[in-house]
Amino acid sequence: MTTENDITQLSDLFFTDNHGKVYRVLLDKLERPLISRVLVLTGGNQLKAASVLGINRNTLRAKIKRLGINV
Repeated sequence: MTTENDITQLSDLFFTDNHGKVYRVLLDKLERPLISRVLVLTGGNQLKAASVLGINRNTLRAKIKRLGINV
């Protein structure tokens, strides 16, 4: 079983190994699956998905295109 201390050590290692690029690394790992899942949950409705995500619909469309997400 993973303890809180193990999680702390793993996160510290991640931050150390990715110094100066933590935001970009996490965004790259999370953005595509997050947007894909929200689109599924909203039945592909981009206006609703943008609302759920708290971003503008045009921003969402740009991200969908950049990430190559099929809608």
